[in-house]
Amino acid sequence: MLHLAEFDANNPARILADLRDYWQSLRRGRAIPLRSEIEPKGIRGALDYAFILERVAPGAARFRLAGRHLIDLMGMEVRGMPLCAFLNPGSRGRLSDVLETVFHAPQLAELTLVAKAEYARPALAARMLLMPLRSDLGDVTRALGCLISEGEPGSVPRRFDLVRERILPIFEGAEILAPSASAPGFAEPPTDWRRTGLPTPAAPARPATPAAPAPTASAPATALPESPEDRRARFRVVIRND
Repeated sequence: MLHLAEFDANNPARILADLRDYWQSLRRGRAIPLRSEIEPKGIRGALDYAFILERVAPGAARFRLAGRHLIDLMGMEVRGMPLCAFLNPGSRGRLSDVLETVFHAPQLAELTLVAKAEYARPALAARMLLMPLRSDLGDVTRALGCLISEGEPGSVPRRFDLVRERILPIFEGAEILAPSASAPGFAEPPTDWRRTGLPTPAAPARPATPAAPAPTASAPATALPESPEDRRARFRVVIRND
């Protein structure tokens, strides 16, 4: 028995599966393909939903390229924006954990997202796929992904809550590093992932000013500066009689 939904070009499950198969085909016996090997014609069916990420900090990535569907959800060009811009603040910490496992482990991640119904904004369900890529320098600082939502977005921008993630190993049977702020082995301390600013450095200690010596009989106390009134009181008018 065949299901017509499996042949729907806009079916989210079909698009995610096709993009993952394309990523797998680029490996050719390697763990992770190169960013330079991604070609638009290879992901023609998922092009509107696909994106390329660049890791810019622990747990943070920005869009290098993004398809039309992402622009429609945000209502603006998203290139250069952080991936977390698509999530509500309460879900961004969890996304940061997931992102770091994708780049560091590395491994794949499938996310389930929902956007609550609001005025002029219908409820939306969405799915996101993240797959690591190597840069031209060989480090894992790029990712191929896609974001697919079902239904009309309504008033934009639309932001989602992360309700579930599914972590997949690159090699069958490999150990999975679960997203966690306390997961060991990360290059940077996980506690720094959500730091919004660096602590203000302490001001250098100023040298102590030596205390003025106490007045003595041989060294009288220094007189206070004269006020303008004191100076005017000492003026004298001199009249010459020639």
